[in-house]
Amino acid sequence: MARIVSVQLLMLDLVPPVVRSDAIQSFVKQETPMVRIRCDDGSEGIGYSYTIGTGGTSVMTLLADHLAPRLIGRDPAHLEAIWRDLMFHTHATTVGAITSLALAAVDTALWDWRCRRDGQPLWIAAGGAKLSTPVYTTEGGWLHLSTDTLVQETLAAQAAGFMGAKIKVGKPHVSEDVARLRAVREAVGEGFELMVDANQCFTLSEALRRAAAYADLGIAWFEEPLPADDLPGHVRLAAASAVPIAVGESLYSIGQFAAYMTQAAASVIQVDVARVGGITPWLKVAHMAEAFNLSVCPHFLMELHVSLCAATPAGAWVEYIPQLDTVVDSRLKLEAGRAHAPQTPGLGIDWRWSEIERQAVWQAQLS
Repeated sequence: MARIVSVQLLMLDLVPPVVRSDAIQSFVKQETPMVRIRCDDGSEGIGYSYTIGTGGTSVMTLLADHLAPRLIGRDPAHLEAIWRDLMFHTHATTVGAITSLALAAVDTALWDWRCRRDGQPLWIAAGGAKLSTPVYTTEGGWLHLSTDTLVQETLAAQAAGFMGAKIKVGKPHVSEDVARLRAVREAVGEGFELMVDANQCFTLSEALRRAAAYADLGIAWFEEPLPADDLPGHVRLAAASAVPIAVGESLYSIGQFAAYMTQAAASVIQVDVARVGGITPWLKVAHMAEAFNLSVCPHFLMELHVSLCAATPAGAWVEYIPQLDTVVDSRLKLEAGRAHAPQTPGLGIDWRWSEIERQAVWQAQLS
């Protein structure tokens, strides 16, 4: 039986390779909290989460002061027990993003350790439902791009083999959104999937109006149309919209997802492994979605979600947004529009650890 003897904490600031903007924010850097656990038998596991530019030092302080010390001496095989112990230890700050992101960094490290111990890739250890998942890109659909650039980027994505592309919406008038979407649809044809993402910017009345306007364009889903805590609004919108409603990247607990599913407030579930608190709760949400016959199309973190979508029957799409390229040697394997889960033991991420330590803006060591 292994025991955790040390925990290394680091945080990186990773700058996106392209400008990323949506209806409410610009993504200027990814703060990347990392946890590396080492055991008395020499085994180890590496996990991480992320923020979109703010809150990273709060995540690291929570890890250093409250979570990491409670890992020392624990058997890392007890994933469920550790997750619940840490969650209840921070109960006064749940449900919330900072706590979930900290829990996720720990939980992904524990899963990495477990998969390496067993010599299994994550997608097998977590279920092994299928080898690959369709992939769409968000990298060419940002809100600041001109219509011509949007068309060119989406055509390039189609030529590169992606099966769909996400377009950000939320221009001041609905006609602007529709004009951009129609130009893209006419360029790529009917067989290429287009998703739209409002990043929670609309009121219910405006979301109802825009959903109706998007309906004739063959949109695969309308993502985050309303603030995530507006459950009644999503119920009304989902019932009225011909376009499927997608929600999940801004939900932080299994219970929040349960509320959306039981009230039919969304038909596409976008559970984010970092924001829900790790792989352990992510799998519970994905299986709950399966029970409700809903699709799971997770937000961001393609390097983890490619394995989790392959692990579960409900996993329907992987979102392509590259972010770790400067600190890893592995790359997402894409073939014929599908993302293939890594076959190597662990999370399937080949970290360039010397580069991580060089780029670290926050570090701590506990033992």
